[in-house]
Amino acid sequence: MRESAIYQEILQEGRQEGLQQGLQQGLQQGLQQGLQQGEATLVLRQLERRLGSLSPELRLQIQQMSIAQLEALGEELLDFPDLTREDLKACIAYAADRERRFMTAPIPA
Repeated sequence: MRESAIYQEILQEGRQEGLQQGLQQGLQQGLQQGLQQGEATLVLRQLERRLGSLSPELRLQIQQMSIAQLEALGEELLDFPDLTREDLKACIAYAADRERRFMTAPIPA
C-alpha cells in the first residue's frame, strides 16, 4: 500500500499543504513581531527623547507590550506633553492590568 503511486501522491500533497500552512503562519508571526518591535522602538525613542535614559526594567516592560498597548502609549505621549516617569510607570501598570483583566474575563454565553 505505501509503495502505491496514489498513496505517494496523497502523501506528497499532504506534505506540500503542511509546508505551505507552516510558511504562511511563520510569515504572519514574523510580520506581527516586526510590527511590535517597530512600535516599541518608536515609543522608546520618544520616551527617551522626552524623559532621558530609561531603566532596563522599564525598557523591557515597554518591549513586551502588545501592539495595541504600544499604540495607546504613543497616543498618550502626544496627549500629555508633561508626562513624567511616574506617569509612564502608572500607564504601563494600567495597560498590563487592563490586558490581564481582558484575557481572564469570562465570555458571556
